[in-house]
Amino acid sequence: MVGELEFERPVIELRKKITELKEFTQSTDVDLSSEIDKLEKRLEKLEKDIYENIKPWDRVQIARHPNRPTTLDYIQLLFSDFFESHGDRTFGDDQAIVGGIARFHGMPVTVIGHQRGKDTKENIRRNFGMPHPEGYRKALRLMKQAEKFNRAIVCFIDTKGAYPGKAAEERGQSEAIARNLFEMASLSVPIVCIVIGEGGSGGALALGVGNHIHMLENSTYSVISPEGAAALLWKDASQAKRAAESMKITAPDLKELGIIDQIISEVRGGAHNDVKQQAAEINSILKKSLKELSGLSGEKLVAHRYEKYKAIGDYSFLNEMAGVN
Repeated sequence: MVGELEFERPVIELRKKITELKEFTQSTDVDLSSEIDKLEKRLEKLEKDIYENIKPWDRVQIARHPNRPTTLDYIQLLFSDFFESHGDRTFGDDQAIVGGIARFHGMPVTVIGHQRGKDTKENIRRNFGMPHPEGYRKALRLMKQAEKFNRAIVCFIDTKGAYPGKAAEERGQSEAIARNLFEMASLSVPIVCIVIGEGGSGGALALGVGNHIHMLENSTYSVISPEGAAALLWKDASQAKRAAESMKITAPDLKELGIIDQIISEVRGGAHNDVKQQAAEINSILKKSLKELSGLSGEKLVAHRYEKYKAIGDYSFLNEMAGVN
């Protein structure tokens, strides 16, 4: 099956067996209702055991699911009157990043996010969701416009990372990412960032400097992919599962570390199983965030962002080593 995840195979096989028995019962006079009831109870227990004990590598697989909702899927379900803007006014239009103005419950907002494709043709057009420098410059242009017109900014993060190609480096990939980090830190409007899939390295951080950072339950946020970390640490990319366990890249880990503000619950098995319900979960959190932040002045928003990032991490050991009280 397309998009079938390894850890879900027992559930999928049991569902298939139940479906086959139901079809057999309908096409014959044989009553298998008691057997079907037993299997359905077994399925309920199996689903609970699997989905309530998801491992980090399982979450990585869910975050990469080909049918996982994208930025444009959520824009369609969460916002009204969306008007997409194009181009960075310098080089061109990078379709790995989408953005524009919209309304969220009547409030004018600027929405920006990474955008990957749903099939091979679209993935090629959107460079598999890996932005070029012009993508980040387009995002920054929209952010500065949002500040000018006092609109809150909502960023959806979903990328393996910034595109590492020669042409991207020649056009200033590192500078474009650094510029976004610098400028986002000082914007005087509310910024809410939501990791909806993979949050990969600087490519994700370039849209990730916000007052509030939320993550979908089965998303990931890391400086490098598990495969990349495994290749560096153990010279073996096949050790990715082991790397995922130790890297602390999942939403529960990052919430415990104080890097994200809130975990957004996902529907059972992942957001791809019910996009509308998942959008409803995001809607609730986003509405609460914007309401809380809209009451702060520009100066307080910048200070809030500064204090948030200053508080991330534990420096006590370093202070002790340096003799600082």
